[in-house]
Amino acid sequence: LLGNGQVLIGGLFTTANIASAELYDPTADTFTATGSLSVPRASHTATLLASGKVLLVGGAATAITELFDPATGTFTATGNLVTARTQYHAAALLPSGKVLITGGLGVGSPSPLLSSAELYDPAAATFTATGSMTTGRETHTATTLANGKALIAGGAGVGYLASAELYY
Repeated sequence: LLGNGQVLIGGLFTTANIASAELYDPTADTFTATGSLSVPRASHTATLLASGKVLLVGGAATAITELFDPATGTFTATGNLVTARTQYHAAALLPSGKVLITGGLGVGSPSPLLSSAELYDPAAATFTATGSMTTGRETHTATTLANGKALIAGGAGVGYLASAELYY
């Protein structure tokens, strides 16, 4: 959900690897094409930043990330991930304005389950490694709490996980 009430819809996994994006306007009930992603993505995260731009991470076998600028309707590359995350990772916007990226599947065959985490700093447009989770997780949640910590919960690892951990 963008600041103007529109919804950004970007990427789709098909045999054609779609890199297109659209904006949905709930008031007019219309879809409008907008700029194309720099790489096709699916199962990625999209995090609305304080600047109004949207950070897109993962969903492709690459460390390339990008920002969507709703003012111009364009996507531009930003810093590269420390560890490429193809899918099933989670993202949480922290009170500092940084974005915490956790777990998911990495690049490889078979895709490795990741316990690593990293922070995106929008002011520097860089990713840096931060403390790893105690267990590798995919399809988990990352929720920022009122106290500024991030709750990483559930998902799958070696079987389904009925555990949680805090990032702070």
